[in-house]
Amino acid sequence: MHQILAIILAMFLVGCSSKPLEKFDVNQNPKTIVTANKYDLGEVLNHSYFFEQANKEQSYTLYIPNSYNESQSYPLIILLHGLRSNPNQIINYKGIIPEAEKRGYVIAAPYGYNERGWYGSRGKGKDGVAFGKADDPENLGELSEMDVMNVLGIVKKDLSIDPQRIYLLGHSMGGGGALHLAATYPQAWTGLACLAPSFNGKYSSLDDLKHLPVYVVTGDKDRLVPVRKIRRLVEEMKQLNMDVIYQEIKGGRHFRTITHNPEMIAEVFDFFDQNQ
Repeated sequence: MHQILAIILAMFLVGCSSKPLEKFDVNQNPKTIVTANKYDLGEVLNHSYFFEQANKEQSYTLYIPNSYNESQSYPLIILLHGLRSNPNQIINYKGIIPEAEKRGYVIAAPYGYNERGWYGSRGKGKDGVAFGKADDPENLGELSEMDVMNVLGIVKKDLSIDPQRIYLLGHSMGGGGALHLAATYPQAWTGLACLAPSFNGKYSSLDDLKHLPVYVVTGDKDRLVPVRKIRRLVEEMKQLNMDVIYQEIKGGRHFRTITHNPEMIAEVFDFFDQNQ
């Protein structure tokens, strides 16, 4: 009897020591589950990998639609959050999960190392306003860019992704990051959408992504990223004869106009659907 009790106790302790997978539903209500499967379908999941260049465990957020079947290939959106935000927040923008589920898109939202890495769009370091902090690594920008490409590689390896349908979608800092990553790795993407993008690069960099279709949207009352800057960016794209769609939302501001606008998000998915 003592031996049986000891075995039961040992099994209980092993079960308690396993690391639960944390997942968030569409309303950002945290749940904790223990699963034997690598991926759950139809759930917003937190995953992580060992980020060798940063010597740390790095988290990212993933959504796989219920229709997923390994015998088929699926479009992928790499989703980039804004400054002082995180992957769980942006993946829960109104419309993103419903549209991904309805249309059969996989979504992966990297952290970009942390909430202020800028995905490499402001250089490899960390100097500048609203950029790195004292305890951030000196190559914060470089690590932020690496993280995105690492997550892209992991998802392409682990899931059945259509290589001809890989898109970038970013808000604010993430929109600027999308432009930078599209210019830096132009053959990796099928198209990109930039929501109120904070663009800090040189206009000459647009020449490297001019073959990619781009969707740009902003509010004309945005105080963080003034609309005049977005208009100038779009004008530069038009000068390059780029395939660009520009939507300017009357009275729109930087946050709620983007985060609570499922109609606009549906138009972004329409744009991705049309560019395969």
